[in-house]
Amino acid sequence: MSEYPRLRALADPGLLPALKPEYAHRRPALGLGELDPPPRILLLYGSLRERSYSRLVVEEAARLLQFFGCDTRIFDPSDLPLPDQVDGDDHPAVHELREHSLWSEGQVWCSPERHGQITGIMKTQIDHLPLAYKGLRPTQGRTLAVMQVSAGSQSFNSVNSLRILGRWMRMFTIPNQSSVAKAYEEFDDAGRMKPSSYYDRIVDVVEELVRFTVLLRPHAEQLVDRYSERVDGNKPVPAASGILASIGPAA
Repeated sequence: MSEYPRLRALADPGLLPALKPEYAHRRPALGLGELDPPPRILLLYGSLRERSYSRLVVEEAARLLQFFGCDTRIFDPSDLPLPDQVDGDDHPAVHELREHSLWSEGQVWCSPERHGQITGIMKTQIDHLPLAYKGLRPTQGRTLAVMQVSAGSQSFNSVNSLRILGRWMRMFTIPNQSSVAKAYEEFDDAGRMKPSSYYDRIVDVVEELVRFTVLLRPHAEQLVDRYSERVDGNKPVPAASGILASIGPAA
């Protein structure tokens, strides 16, 4: 049995029929930071339908991420309980989701828009990611790309909500985003996305996520180092080159 039974296998990871490779940078973050080890990206989707368009978008994003030199994991939330349904959230699916989040340096969240909002499946996954967990922070300091699919005309309600959640989870949400309208028209019978401006935008988002992840990775801990948490944890800042000694008492 796999160590992580809830990771979805990615079919045809090297097949990118909608991509025009002559226009794609194989290493979009080259020159922005260290590319080794490969950036680690967790992808979450928000529908359990057999033909889930949010999952299909996530799979296209994962193929592109691998094309750009990243490691990817796609979490399957099929047996994830509701928050507080299990005492202490002590459930294998919850433990596994948190392990994947701790493993990640960046994440992709893609939700359908249902009744003008993200789905309960999407929110449940995020609600199972606490700000603090066993002295660790499963989301803080990680980069985030947000995407959505719609059955009707293009909308941005879900990505706007995901941005709010990303900020709440103390993640660095990248500027670009993807919203695929009438998603049922954008995929072939094999579940692969057809060439379109929607696909091109997903490539844009993935490129940008890789760049921001590599750019921030050496600084992630410093960027989320907070005075209030040092006070709460009784962790004084060590004197650095006499800087503290040179500062007099507060007036």
